[in-house]
Amino acid sequence: MKKIAILGSTGSVGTQTLDFIESNPDRFTVTVLSCGANVELLREQIRKHQPQLAVVSFEDDAMDLGREFPGTEFLYGMEGLIAAASKSDSDTVVNSLSGMMGLLPTYCAIEAGKDIAFANKETLVAGGEVIMDAVKKNNVQLLPVDSEHSAIFQALQGNDAKALNRIILTASGGPFRGYQLEQLEKVTLAQALKHPKWSMGSKITIDSATLMNKGLEVIEARWLFNVPVDMIEVVVHPQSIIHSMVEYCDHSIIAQLGVPDMRIPVSYALTYPERIKNEYQGINFLETGELNFEKPDMETFRCLSLAYEAIRAGGSYPVVLNAANEVLVQWFLEGRIRFLDIQKTIERVLEEHKPVYHPGLEDILDIDQKIRGDLKL
Repeated sequence: MKKIAILGSTGSVGTQTLDFIESNPDRFTVTVLSCGANVELLREQIRKHQPQLAVVSFEDDAMDLGREFPGTEFLYGMEGLIAAASKSDSDTVVNSLSGMMGLLPTYCAIEAGKDIAFANKETLVAGGEVIMDAVKKNNVQLLPVDSEHSAIFQALQGNDAKALNRIILTASGGPFRGYQLEQLEKVTLAQALKHPKWSMGSKITIDSATLMNKGLEVIEARWLFNVPVDMIEVVVHPQSIIHSMVEYCDHSIIAQLGVPDMRIPVSYALTYPERIKNEYQGINFLETGELNFEKPDMETFRCLSLAYEAIRAGGSYPVVLNAANEVLVQWFLEGRIRFLDIQKTIERVLEEHKPVYHPGLEDILDIDQKIRGDLKL
């Protein structure tokens, strides 16, 4: 019986992880749950799974829930997340937190010898070098939950990494695929939140609309698979059936295909190296129709090209990219800025940044906070 800690259990990936676990009660037990603002859903999850430990954002909620569920220990805030990730008796920590807040819990879990199933790409974007050094030092597994990186991970199994020629990350293109700049000037929040293929949280949905999500995935892949960024190519694939591909030196390409269902990569991350049967929908190729591929428009959707520029420049540039993006996406969600202000402001902030090369964990946290505090339109 594998013990699972889920950080961000009330979010999109967290709830789908629980759905998978509930369908395999003989294999998994939930030891830790955590939420941000959705305390009511956390209550339901606690009743169903009876975890040893749960983490909320605020002390008052922790105290209230502690009285309601005396069999569960409650912690709160970042200290609570770190303790839940590193000190619980879980075998695997699922990091489905949103944004930079996933970095410290992930690092501390790795230092505690926990295997990580992660959907929190910002952790590797901001702290890739630090995180991968910790993974190597502690001899733990870092297993991707993102559909694209799970696809690459699967396509690399049983093959010599030295034979790798390139990684091909597929992108749906988001809700504004084919738009020109003048059209993007007028898009609304409601339009940006309507992803054509995936049901996700609001932050990642906006990132998908700007193509920043794909840019963050490029940086994530660079660290996770230890490849130069120029070996990572992005191709728009609107049907989201091919989740990514790997080309080898003989020009053979191995692709992973599946319907857009996050429970499939979740299941692979939690059962690796096994595969277990599920009841999810498979592909009917006779109904799928055409599979199309396009070059991404990196001039119109500048966030993707900015991500490439940031990881090529190295050092603290990806930290800046991520911090500025998180703040600006939140401002867009709050109606404070327009859609194109996101990429325009990130470009300016990157140009103004004085980089730190090979930043340590404290450097990363300091730079992240400074960018957030100083950011202006």
